[in-house]
Amino acid sequence: MNEINERIKATVEGHPIVLFMKGTPQFPMCGFSSKASQALKQAGASSYFTVNVLEDPEIRANLPRYSDWPTFPQLFVNGELIGGCDITVELLESGELAKLVAEAQKNA
Repeated sequence: MNEINERIKATVEGHPIVLFMKGTPQFPMCGFSSKASQALKQAGASSYFTVNVLEDPEIRANLPRYSDWPTFPQLFVNGELIGGCDITVELLESGELAKLVAEAQKNA
């Protein structure tokens, strides 16, 4: 595994909730990233780790291959890829995201 994949793996496994997004939760740089971070907040995520892929071109280039997911944002919970914006919003609406968030924060 190359160095950048090691970094991605360490980030994903080192934090219970990780959102790879364009921008930051305070200043999202795309509508999908904004929606995903809002969904996390609404699901009760008091804190989560974010990576601004616009500031890290290596992660931006390699994460889609690492996760086998082509777009951003990408949400990982407990080391597992949950999905992008649409899936995150669907999970919020079904109540599943709140359960995932609660479980991840309990184990933190």
